[in-house]
Amino acid sequence: MKILSIVLLTIALTIQIQGQTTPPQELSLNSGPIEDRFEYIFKNSRNYREDGRRYEVVRYENLLTLKGHTLDSLNALKVKLKSTEGIVNTQSEEIESLKKSLNSTKETLDNTIAEKDSMSLFGMQMGKTGYNVLMWGIIIGLFALMIFFILKFKSSNSLTKAAQHKLAEVESEFDEHRRIALEREQKVRRQLQDEIMKHKKSK
Repeated sequence: MKILSIVLLTIALTIQIQGQTTPPQELSLNSGPIEDRFEYIFKNSRNYREDGRRYEVVRYENLLTLKGHTLDSLNALKVKLKSTEGIVNTQSEEIESLKKSLNSTKETLDNTIAEKDSMSLFGMQMGKTGYNVLMWGIIIGLFALMIFFILKFKSSNSLTKAAQHKLAEVESEFDEHRRIALEREQKVRRQLQDEIMKHKKSK
């Protein structure tokens, strides 16, 4: 149980830290959050204006490097998501098991209440009052455990949704950046071709 709590706490802290704004520091393409690496690309690109619109020229090697880092981040998030889903599934099974145990204990209690005052439990004779206290104690304990696992399940489910949301955001951001980069590359190629044609015509 302690190990499970530590794992959940570690995942929660990791996701929370990733979601926080990175303090001001020197930008790098090979270190720091994905957001800072995109910012590095933007700040180290050249720009020009045409027809009132601004265009950015990005080094192709930088795009390949950024793509690799982004895919690594996506894979890491997928691994965390899979791990969290495994924890959620395990806790769901534990909750179902506790529910079955609780129902079975309640059924046993109902049957014994209808019997005579003195009854045997684990080979020992005990009064009806003591027996009822013991059984209700077991029921309350199982119920408390069930509530605990339900709360853990909700917490893990929340972490799963947060991880899924973060994964979707990173994928969307990468797709948008790739689309923009391709548009820029096509624009630069067209301009280069136009310059080549102009140069040939001038000869």
